Amino acid sequence: MKGIVILGPTTVGKTSLSIKLAKKLNTEIISADSAQVYTGLDIGTAKVDSKEAQGIFHHMIDIVEPINKYNVGEYQRKVNIILKTFESNEKTPILVGGTGLYINSVTNGLADLPQSEPRLREELDSRSASELYEELERVDPCAAKDIHPNNKRRVERALEVFHLTGEKFSVISKRNIKKNNFEFVKIGLERDRASLYERVNLRVDLMIEGGLMEEVEKLYTIYGESLRKINVIGYSEIIDYFRGEITLEEAVFQIKQNSRRYAKRQFTWFKNDPDVIWFDVEKMSEEKILEEILGLI
Repeated sequence: MKGIVILGPTTVGKTSLSIKLAKKLNTEIISADSAQVYTGLDIGTAKVDSKEAQGIFHHMIDIVEPINKYNVGEYQRKVNIILKTFESNEKTPILVGGTGLYINSVTNGLADLPQSEPRLREELDSRSASELYEELERVDPCAAKDIHPNNKRRVERALEVFHLTGEKFSVISKRNIKKNNFEFVKIGLERDRASLYERVNLRVDLMIEGGLMEEVEKLYTIYGESLRKINVIGYSEIIDYFRGEITLEEAVFQIKQNSRRYAKRQFTWFKNDPDVIWFDVEKMSEEKILEEILGLI
């Protein structure tokens, strides 16, 4: 079965296009945004509201409290369950977002690595970083070459996988398993870099005007410093302002700067994927892009 991915950097125009496409296909959208999974983080993550959604249901939004970490493995498992309903209903899923790891976990799969074993992890943790790295060099020199000796956590994980499976981490970690029956057409949206950055700056201004300060204050009252752990742009900067560590002007400047840098990283990530079919939204209308997408599937 066919599925569609709409990807690209923040503010490029994914939301509008994807909703129009979903309406044409009478289907639903699956969010691929690592920040929008968190409840309460609405303004700062630019979540689609009911008016903007135009009746199109969005999966994978507001599914976990911001005090909890959420990882790509959990995302993949949940989305693959959702995809089974699309399959049974013979609907075309539209995966939309800018989190490359989340998208790849669904379209290409993840390595089937074992769960941590507490006793083994405790034993590894009790050893020095140099001792662990020496063992890794013996049992899996390729992994040792890719992992910095001071990155004890990754060295521990590589050894843990080796001890639990008998296979080298460098081999098993690259053996991706795709656990759904969909073949995804990847559509990338792009626009001029200067134009994109202007849109990023404008979105931040609109977020501030739309109540981002109040949103962060409310969440910080509930979760305190734990809110920083999820590392979502816009929230830590405002918290720093509330704590008197920076001025509001500095906070807004940092949010814009960090957002632009994030957009650049997203673009670089997606451009490395040869399967993405790119459309310049400044050179082609939404209707024309939609027509092209429908032709591809």
